[in-house]
Amino acid sequence: MNRSAVLPSPLFLGILAATIVGGVLTVQTPLTVITIGTVLVVLGGWAVSLCLHEFGHAFVAYRGGDRSVRAKGYLTLDIRHYTDPLFSIVIPIVLLMAGGIPLPGGAVWINHYALRTKRIESAVSLAGPLSNLVLGALLATAVRAFDPPVGLAAALSYLALLQIFAFVLNILPVPGLDGFGAIEPFLSPQAQAFGAKARQWAPLILFALLIGVPPIRSLFSTITETVFGWVGGDDIAAYFGRVTFTFWQR
Repeated sequence: MNRSAVLPSPLFLGILAATIVGGVLTVQTPLTVITIGTVLVVLGGWAVSLCLHEFGHAFVAYRGGDRSVRAKGYLTLDIRHYTDPLFSIVIPIVLLMAGGIPLPGGAVWINHYALRTKRIESAVSLAGPLSNLVLGALLATAVRAFDPPVGLAAALSYLALLQIFAFVLNILPVPGLDGFGAIEPFLSPQAQAFGAKARQWAPLILFALLIGVPPIRSLFSTITETVFGWVGGDDIAAYFGRVTFTFWQR
């Protein structure tokens, strides 16, 4: 494998650097600086996680037989290869800053005919949400283990909660989401055909239910918070991180 095809792109490293700068700002004294730092940590961290999510899909696909992902630049962690500027960056960030649901952002196009087995196809789909779960667990563990200053702990905890949210959302067996992709290879041809037709509209119905039906939103939040607790997340710190991030609502 050509090393330049898998080295992190300068853009990814720049986003990561901005996230780290945000973390440094959260340990300063003025509340305004802490707020700016929190926004950088959450938005930058979300962009980084989007890249890692899609890289996970691509890397497993590459190891499973789809060599085209290298030529497409999917192994470089360059966000430009994973996203549509409006639907993958602008809309999710606007919803996130409004304190709403951060919709899934990126996408990679996998040549499923090149994958060697159905299990590999399933693993390709699972790799993305599992990256969110692992990142969320690592962030939560870091907060617990290192006991950082309050501002940094709050920002990292809220970012960790968002990762768990992304995991729970993406793992649902709904056409168009990774959870359905994980079981799709093992379904009947009729079920696969239905999934292909429903892929465009099923996620929109799910998001409408999550936003517009309080009992469903509450159930989803309960599941997310439960998994967040399982990985050691600090719900109080995450709450203050969210409050700091949505500063205009205070």
